[in-house]
Amino acid sequence: MGSDDTAEGVDKAVEHGPAEAASAQSDPMSERPAVPGLMSDTPRQGGTGPSTDGRWSQRPYDHPAAGWGAAASVMRVLARERVPVKGTRAMFDMNHAERSYDCPGCAWPDDTKGLKLDICENGIKHVTWEMTHKRVDREFFAAHSVSELAEWTDFDLENQGRLTEPMVYDAATDHYVPISWADAFELVGGQLRALDNPDQATFYTSGRLGNEATFLYQLMVREYGTNNLPDCSNMCHEASGRALRASIGTGKGTVDLHDWEQCDALFVLGVNAASNAPRMLTALAEAYDRGAEVVHVNPLVEAGATRTIVPHEFTDMARLKSTPTSTLNLQVRPGGDLALIRGIAKVVLERARENPDVLDREFLESSTRGFEEYRELVEATSWDELAVQSGLGETDIRRAADIYLRAERALISWCLGVSQHEHGVDTVREIVNLLLLRGNIGREGAGPSPVRGHSNVQGNRTCGIDHRPGAEFLDRLAEVCRIDPPRAHGLDTVRSIEAMHAGELKVFVGMGGNFVRAAPDTEHTAEGLRRCELTVQISTKLNRSHLVHGKQALILPCLGRTELDEQPGGLQSTSVEDAMSMVHLSTGRKRPASPHLLSEPAIIAGMARATLPGSATPWEWYVEDYDRIRDVMARVLPGFEDFNTRVRQPSGFRIPQPARERTFHTRSGRAEFCHAELPDVIPDSADVLVLQTMRSHDQWNTTIYSNNDRYRGVRNLRELIFMNVDDMRARGIEEGTPVDIVATSKDGSQRSLHEYRAISYDLPRGSAAGYMPEMNGLIGAADYSTQSDQPLMKSVRVRVTPSTSVSS
Repeated sequence: MGSDDTAEGVDKAVEHGPAEAASAQSDPMSERPAVPGLMSDTPRQGGTGPSTDGRWSQRPYDHPAAGWGAAASVMRVLARERVPVKGTRAMFDMNHAERSYDCPGCAWPDDTKGLKLDICENGIKHVTWEMTHKRVDREFFAAHSVSELAEWTDFDLENQGRLTEPMVYDAATDHYVPISWADAFELVGGQLRALDNPDQATFYTSGRLGNEATFLYQLMVREYGTNNLPDCSNMCHEASGRALRASIGTGKGTVDLHDWEQCDALFVLGVNAASNAPRMLTALAEAYDRGAEVVHVNPLVEAGATRTIVPHEFTDMARLKSTPTSTLNLQVRPGGDLALIRGIAKVVLERARENPDVLDREFLESSTRGFEEYRELVEATSWDELAVQSGLGETDIRRAADIYLRAERALISWCLGVSQHEHGVDTVREIVNLLLLRGNIGREGAGPSPVRGHSNVQGNRTCGIDHRPGAEFLDRLAEVCRIDPPRAHGLDTVRSIEAMHAGELKVFVGMGGNFVRAAPDTEHTAEGLRRCELTVQISTKLNRSHLVHGKQALILPCLGRTELDEQPGGLQSTSVEDAMSMVHLSTGRKRPASPHLLSEPAIIAGMARATLPGSATPWEWYVEDYDRIRDVMARVLPGFEDFNTRVRQPSGFRIPQPARERTFHTRSGRAEFCHAELPDVIPDSADVLVLQTMRSHDQWNTTIYSNNDRYRGVRNLRELIFMNVDDMRARGIEEGTPVDIVATSKDGSQRSLHEYRAISYDLPRGSAAGYMPEMNGLIGAADYSTQSDQPLMKSVRVRVTPSTSVSS
């Protein structure tokens, strides 16, 4: 029925016993010492997941996405976390318009038609992981030193449960010990006040943070005097935001869920929907059912790009009736998306010579700039070049173009497979170019739609988390909040790591997330954090970033999304913004894991008062009632007018998008065509593969739930590399055997991983794939896009050879 335990496909399985023991002494490249807090370099079959020496296997997954496989997985999760009652209730509590909490997972919009189970398998994993009965208290820290915990896997760290009270690192004993909230705040404030200038501190944000806490956080940081506000978007969709701002004057997509329901053609690029945005499967299946054509573009044909059984469709579940989620799958080479999109544009312009009505000429003349130059660029690009760079034949590109041309309303969606390349900005701008040709923007069922990965990462940026803030936002902040915010750009994620190494950053504050595992070049990032005078982690669970710490370190535990937030003004709600600009309330309903937890706004206010003792900002008054924060936000943020009233409407409200109305806030006041040259995405040497890092299915960002990847048929294994079978054969690599992977950085430096299992997979020749965060160590400090400053996590140049370090 689609569960992991199905017997189907056993004859195709590759099964093996425990990984062979490694001999570190036989491999000089593995002798470098690990940075304190990181695990040693000894190969682990489970990587950062659960420790295991059990049998591993890989076999094709031939079942529909979601369906009974997802249902069985949810049941196992509820049983493992021992929350069968609370977990079941959570399924009915989550993602509803009235008195509900928003899923802490992806940013896919909530259903607005009264769906009772607007959930997915991964959402249940996130919620039950947060609601666990396990606790990490002072007795736990007294029993385990940091050096001991450093050798635990990341799964084992998080699996200990919820943090319960503030802790401070004691260097004399190598243990975390309890500290009062007041003393913790004073430690933060004292360190920040003692810095030579505010730019010696950096303030990181994950996408978990609600809008009200986000606004307070950036207010504190800017009143303190810096724009050092790196966030997880720096590593994910920075390219998308910069491209959309340049092309149409907004950093967001223009479409909403209604447009997904109305489009005639839907192009989905670089997205693994079944794992990263599972509720998208409903939209894909509905699109197919109503006759829309759905094109998936990805080096891997993922399960979500084939067929699905949507779990809340009970009749389909009972009948095992699946629905296709695509009409065409195109396996583009990594980074070849721009060539594909330009090829589609080339066909559109060819047809326009025969039939001028193919183009929306009125729109092009009245609302765009640079069309003729773009036409010349496209016509000068040869089919041979487009085919080579995309990895697709001209026939396949023309098939995709025919689908685009048949559609009255076309929508293009994309995720990290597009953005995490050197030319990510150019690719997103090329997507907009294609949409502009036929006026597929600013009307129903059409437009650009980036898929945001974390539940409020878009809200973070909207509400002020931006190391490059605009003058208009800063002017409003200064006027309303009566502060003098800094105007110079701050540090993003990559620059923050560089500044730590240079000794220019002394304090790191992490508002959620697991920075050392999320960032590239794991050892380099860890070394930077270790050089800080103080590291502060605001978290719900123990993770690797608590162990890779500065000379002084704090762990400040906060309430989770699912928990009651009681303040003097009563039960509080926070707001979040989904990937399509809808803002709605989230209200926790569960008893907090500990009476000593504080909400994120309360923690921010405590740090702010200790750091800025003379501040006129009423930090404590804000925290008593979050409506007060929202009243200030309504005066600062465009589109948030009458915030408190509108956010309490069923399903909340949508932030106005001028580009949706064909009002383009660019310098010219028009949508801008981009004239980028076609990038060369093929390595100079045929021996080099282009590797992309990705999540497994049983994983959310850096949180690993198991060593399995159901949709890719993997069980009990994370230290692997997926390869084209012809690439394996050319290198003398047998199925499942250990290999060494060496990556060469832009600056010529090399990084390596050893004894990873080579698994044959349906990938284009010359490409490879593997899991993050295990493979983040291959991405050098110099390996970031000059267009977006994003780490090149989908474009790692590697050489793969049979391993020489396996003992007999």
